[in-house]
Amino acid sequence: MSQYESSVKCIPYPQERVYAKLEDLNNLEALKDKLPADKVKDLAYSRDEASVNVPPLGNVTVRIVEREEPKCIKLEAVGSPIPANLWVQIIPDGEEASKMRVVLKAEVNFMLKAMVDKPLKDGVEKIAEALSMIHY
Repeated sequence: MSQYESSVKCIPYPQERVYAKLEDLNNLEALKDKLPADKVKDLAYSRDEASVNVPPLGNVTVRIVEREEPKCIKLEAVGSPIPANLWVQIIPDGEEASKMRVVLKAEVNFMLKAMVDKPLKDGVEKIAEALSMIHY
């Protein structure tokens, strides 16, 4: 299993507030205007599941499988050719701020690793960046 971690993002909102927003995927509405229209299409979401079309990958769907209030939200890829889990970790940074990191664990075979390693690293960083830009 390969692991990809984003850099730590500082968020000027308390941990509980960030968690409350991210644990309901309906709140992805706040990201719609921040996503590049040429790279991300057909964003759809419900409380526990989100899907998006990312050319050339196609449709990508994730589902929340565990919530650890207020510190972690665990998601898994649904119907993906590569089994993967995504964790959004949130820790307090004082009383009025928090820090966040996104971790992706994926079963990438040796032959594919060279092709997908950089896009997965970049993707995790872009997810963390987009999540850090939300008004919580």
